[in-house]
Amino acid sequence: MAGPAVRFSGITRRFPGVVALDDVSFDVAAGSCHAVCGENGAGKSTLGKILAGLLVPDAGTIELLGRAVRFSSPRDALQAGVAMVHQELALCENMTVAENLCLGAIPARHAFVSRRRLHQRARELLTAVGADTDPGRPMSGLTVAEQQRVQIAAAVGIGARVIVFDEPTSSLAEGEARQLYDLIGRLTASGVTVLYVSHRMHEIFRLCDAVTVLRDGRHVDTRPIDGLDEGAIVQMMIGRKLDQYFPAHVAGAPGGELLRVQGLTHPGRFEDVSFTVRAGEVVGLAGLVGAGRSEIAQALFGLDPDAAGTVHLGGARVRIRSPRHAMALGLGFVPEDRKRQGLVLSLLARENTTLPTLHRLSRRGWIERRREREVAEQFFTRLGVRQTLMEAATSALSGGNQQKLVLAKWLAADSRVLILDEPTRGVDVGAKAELHAWIDRLASSGVGILLISSELPELLNLSTRILVLRAGRLIGEVERERATQDRLLRLMTGLASTEAVA
Repeated sequence: MAGPAVRFSGITRRFPGVVALDDVSFDVAAGSCHAVCGENGAGKSTLGKILAGLLVPDAGTIELLGRAVRFSSPRDALQAGVAMVHQELALCENMTVAENLCLGAIPARHAFVSRRRLHQRARELLTAVGADTDPGRPMSGLTVAEQQRVQIAAAVGIGARVIVFDEPTSSLAEGEARQLYDLIGRLTASGVTVLYVSHRMHEIFRLCDAVTVLRDGRHVDTRPIDGLDEGAIVQMMIGRKLDQYFPAHVAGAPGGELLRVQGLTHPGRFEDVSFTVRAGEVVGLAGLVGAGRSEIAQALFGLDPDAAGTVHLGGARVRIRSPRHAMALGLGFVPEDRKRQGLVLSLLARENTTLPTLHRLSRRGWIERRREREVAEQFFTRLGVRQTLMEAATSALSGGNQQKLVLAKWLAADSRVLILDEPTRGVDVGAKAELHAWIDRLASSGVGILLISSELPELLNLSTRILVLRAGRLIGEVERERATQDRLLRLMTGLASTEAVA
């Protein structure tokens, strides 16, 4: 078709105290993959939610395939052929995979659900996106990455002509991300239009035909991807050049041993895992989704009572009975799923920041609000979160700002050993550089850090050495000087020779 698939004209959306989008206008070509970039809070996800009918604009219009539309609900958008894959998972965890995939179109006969047809349809949708998940499994039993694939299958399966992908690879390992790239290529080749919201530059240059940059809710520019480089996009996003960051802690010699793990085992999840973390080290933990990375982190923080093995902290043998006990021993944990495990969404941003340190800010059982605000202000400033958001509901913040809150509370806790599970998930490039600098400063100050990340460049840049998990077993350790993406991927997938192990 000659005209654009989507035309945004003067889109404005306000929230209490915040203008999320201010007079945003641009076109999205039919059959293209169109990137939307910007820092956290720039309005990217808000724009996607407006197109998908989750939000209604305060002003402006949207044209879909040449026809003016105004969606008052996601159902309206779906009926018009618009679907969305959310960064924050939007699924019913008390239902099965099949039931989630067929919501709104449950196959039935004589008022009874046809389980056979339900599971058959679910398998077809899962196969279309390269997933082999059992349709009968409850959503609550799936990993974040597996839930993300189910959400993608649901969006693709309705036959939408326009699909919004909001940070779709934030929960996916490298191999799974490549499957998604192939799927998006097939979708656009068949005429589907993709609006792709992402912070990951390599994805944008691999997938997208054009890029729109938003800053502080305003449209900065829309340009073809040809002729642009990463530096130009980042400069449009943050209004300045961003120098590559090189960590300082790797130049120093690690200090004494802070954490020793021996024979950590939970049958079916991980087995006989042993490693150490010394003061001033960032020890990377690499592996495909399902390798056991997050499960090991949770066991170390007292979240897995069935895990067996020996743990030493600061030379003393300990048995960590609960997260409260772990915190008392000087352990901090930034979990992979910030909504379910990292934050209390109903609390204010300020209140989340001080959760692990309330005992320091209380007198005779009463919280000293002045001291609490001072602590929150300090770490909001350090992590680049606007002070005006301190009194905002945590649930109303952007995903990136929520992630900063999770980090802020552990920075305030002064943990001796910090476990970071996907610490920059959903964080823009400017904020990611700031967080990398903070991780470096913590290591330089003597904190021991266990870093879990699906982004191999992040592990390669920050880690002193990298441990590799495969199928729940620790199968290699690679020193920084010998670590490459190819070597790590070979170890992770079982294609490595013994020469690849340091």
